Amino acid sequence: MTRRWYTPLGINLLLGIPAIVPMLMLWFLLSNWPLAGMGLTTRIPNNEHDDSPNAALLFFGPMIAASAVLWWIANRPLARRTQLTALRYWLLSFTGILIPTAVAITVWP
Repeated sequence: MTRRWYTPLGINLLLGIPAIVPMLMLWFLLSNWPLAGMGLTTRIPNNEHDDSPNAALLFFGPMIAASAVLWWIANRPLARRTQLTALRYWLLSFTGILIPTAVAITVWP
């Protein structure tokens, strides 16, 4: 059963549900980073403070890193058992974990 493509996709869809929070934390960090003027996002204006994202990185970084490590630990054994090539497997699993976040952003009021 793990040789099919839909098993890793289903597992990554399920992993993507709790990954919504770290994905939004990562988006917050990327949008408030000093290099945000590159056209990807616009920086949130504040009251003349020069806040760096270091405090947010201190709080969000461990959760983002832990989520990435858990995702890799869950997918590493599956990658060996599937018939997909390595590139296709990792693209499928990365897409699968992003789908719940994209759906949550789309349907958010």
